[in-house]
Amino acid sequence: MTLLLLAGTSEARQIAVALADSGPKVIASMAGVTRNPPDLPVPTRTGGFGGEAGFRVFLGQNGVTAVIDATHPFAARITDRTARVCAEMGLPYLLFRRAAWVPGEGDFWRTITREEDAAAHIPLGATVFLATGRQTLDRFANLEGRRVICRQIDPPTAPFPFEGGEFLIGRPPFSVAHEREIFTALGVDWLVVKNAGGGLSRSKLDAARDLALPVLMLTRPPVPDGITVASTLEEALTWARSR
Repeated sequence: MTLLLLAGTSEARQIAVALADSGPKVIASMAGVTRNPPDLPVPTRTGGFGGEAGFRVFLGQNGVTAVIDATHPFAARITDRTARVCAEMGLPYLLFRRAAWVPGEGDFWRTITREEDAAAHIPLGATVFLATGRQTLDRFANLEGRRVICRQIDPPTAPFPFEGGEFLIGRPPFSVAHEREIFTALGVDWLVVKNAGGGLSRSKLDAARDLALPVLMLTRPPVPDGITVASTLEEALTWARSR
């Protein structure tokens, strides 16, 4: 068996580590969005496949017999394509999705389904902290008239796509204390977050609760119909070892 692991999350790394010494042959694939990501303990390729046709060629040439998709919960395009191609080629496919965040006592969250909806909730003149990454930054262009701070891992290669915006460079994980300090120093009024789930990146939400900051939470894209989904590492590893 040759397992293709679509990586890019901390859980994908944990899966790779667990299978490196006692499991099927694994090839990992990274999209290449983040520069200098941590090394994985299995053979790893970086970059796109060259579209759907290139992905099919890769699967065939490398003798891939099963796929685990452990990409980011918002990587909908990759997930939709992978699930469909695997179904058409008869390849077992598992989608790993960690549990989504849910609000608790003291949280003030508003849910939105599109980045463009943020402007309807955030008043002019507010300071907005975007913890949503740079790939969808242009969708927040109607936030002009606010101070918009977008945090990203790598230094920008292009100017901010609209007026009133600035980049903040930082590589996670961040502690709750660090997030409180950053939000306070910047005078943040609103936090905008994708509901990625997971413990490592929850600190910003805990800091927002401590500071009584309102949060706009982007809901996840829907999961394709009829696929197998794992929400724990144990489930994913059991599935991989049983192929």
